[in-house]
Amino acid sequence: MPNAKVIKLNAGDAGYLRVLGGPPETFTMKSGLVILSPNQSVGRHSTERHEELLVVLEGKGQMSFPDGSTLPVEANSAIYCPPMIEHDVKNTGSIPLRYVYVVADAK
Repeated sequence: MPNAKVIKLNAGDAGYLRVLGGPPETFTMKSGLVILSPNQSVGRHSTERHEELLVVLEGKGQMSFPDGSTLPVEANSAIYCPPMIEHDVKNTGSIPLRYVYVVADAK
């Protein structure tokens, strides 16, 4: 059984910090803090069988999809991406883009 806990979101100079690593730490949830420099992207990837939520803490950018469509990624917003969707997140601003992603099995 997972335990309740507090996790500090201090990545220092790193661009990534694992927040939750999945079982046995959680039932199915995984999450991390991502920090992208201006013009940097995470790279195209798929959520596969997971749904994903991005909670944007600072900066701005966009989530792009293979069909050319995009969603704005801005501070104080959350972005939902359903399972099996290929996407990329890019910092389009002039300051670091900081967000926490959360993925969970979409059984």
